[in-house]
Amino acid sequence: MSSIAAAIMGFMGGMVGGLLGVGGGILFVPALAIFMDETQVRAEATSLLAIVPVALVAVWRQRGYGNVRVREGLVIGALSPVGVALGVITSNAIPQRALELVFAGLALLIAAQLVIRAVREPAKPPPDYSD
Repeated sequence: MSSIAAAIMGFMGGMVGGLLGVGGGILFVPALAIFMDETQVRAEATSLLAIVPVALVAVWRQRGYGNVRVREGLVIGALSPVGVALGVITSNAIPQRALELVFAGLALLIAAQLVIRAVREPAKPPPDYSD
């Protein structure tokens, strides 16, 4: 498949993920692995790279609403390369099949949390931004 197909899958994964309250990567990674025949490691790495521009736009927009705690974000950003390095080492050290199964388990865990949240929490009215 082409880069255009990957872009369409990324857009659709982001839209569906946003509607469901999960990251688009939870949909985008399997799509890359299944439809574009990428390895699990390459699919995850591609998804992580795609997050960068989305995160920058999200921070810009959410900061305007007062939803960003800059200090905490800078601390997390400064420490995240350590986690990334450990994740890269781990994902390259374990077998491809194990990585696929761990990702599938994560997807199932997220799905279970969404179901539990939908059953337990009553619907909240949307916030009023008319002020």
